[in-house]
Amino acid sequence: MSAARAATASDKRRVILNAAVRVFARQGFHACRVSDIADEAGVAYGLVYHYFASKDEVLDTLFLERWNVMLELIREVDAASSPKGEALPVRDKLGSIASFIIDSYRHDPDLMKVIIVEVTRAANSFGQTHLGQIREAYELIGEIVTKAQAEGTFKAEIEAQFAAMAFYGAIEQMLTGWIFGLLPQSEEHFARAKWLVVETVCGGLETSAVGEASVG
Repeated sequence: MSAARAATASDKRRVILNAAVRVFARQGFHACRVSDIADEAGVAYGLVYHYFASKDEVLDTLFLERWNVMLELIREVDAASSPKGEALPVRDKLGSIASFIIDSYRHDPDLMKVIIVEVTRAANSFGQTHLGQIREAYELIGEIVTKAQAEGTFKAEIEAQFAAMAFYGAIEQMLTGWIFGLLPQSEEHFARAKWLVVETVCGGLETSAVGEASVG
């Protein structure tokens, strides 16, 4: 296949995926049909099946694309160091992760709605299918917490996996509030949400010595 044809194929595939996001967000995954995606994309019905075996594969692709970007971001943040070569403070690490997820909603609320409503909260269908990828995010965040505990920054008596679930769960609840119109949305509210999540979780996890130092 020539480079031009490959680019055209890639463009058409992306058009279909973008259309699917809008349809899934508007109608819900289970209520829509492949023909709805084709109509939204402005392509022939059969072209969707040329690129994807089923509606399920379209949703799988949308989820894995975004989720894998997040997993890579978490790994990069955990491995990053300051200009002096020191490991980043745990608050900076968790702040970067919270910012990435919240900014993902800011830039593409429909996609985040689809991921949360149709995948991560769909315990009996897609959530079960992608349990490994979802668990990996908790484990990576848990590793960040474990390192902070070893440094004496976080309390050792709180299980790292519980702390990871509390951290991600707080962010997901924020997103859910925005998705269903339960919380106000503005640049100011998004910025404050990032601070609230980190302050609430880290404030509860930090040892008394660290907490006193941050107040001082």
